[in-house]
Amino acid sequence: MSFRNLAAAFALTCVAVPALAQTPAPATTAHSASDMGLKMADTATVKLKFVTVKPADITSSKLIGTNVYNNNKETVGEIEDLVIENGKTVTGVIVSVGGFLGLGERYVVLDPSTISVSNKDNKWAAYVDTDKDTLNKAPTFDYSKKK
Repeated sequence: MSFRNLAAAFALTCVAVPALAQTPAPATTAHSASDMGLKMADTATVKLKFVTVKPADITSSKLIGTNVYNNNKETVGEIEDLVIENGKTVTGVIVSVGGFLGLGERYVVLDPSTISVSNKDNKWAAYVDTDKDTLNKAPTFDYSKKK
């Protein structure tokens, strides 16, 4: 699994806090908001914790590559990546739009709250309330899949 997918999976786990059951901390331990999420450091800085993933939770590996449709069931893009702010919150979903067979595509970043996700018959799909023209006029995100 690539670092990008691993980081995105971890971020989604952090975002779905209400949907996750974390191993309870001892009653004497208080955790601040700064204790949660990924950290930038050369060594581990927080004691290891485990979480339980529920069947309704979504991993990034299910989202990356998922087609994005509008309410008219037209394909308007594909989820390429997730934007993680300060290692704690998914603040954007990078979607490729336009183009044909990967040529001429460009990237836009959508607010995660504007995307609905569905899993029918083990086929993942994402839905946005927009049209192709609006996405084609959206601000372009300079994105490279290269590491």
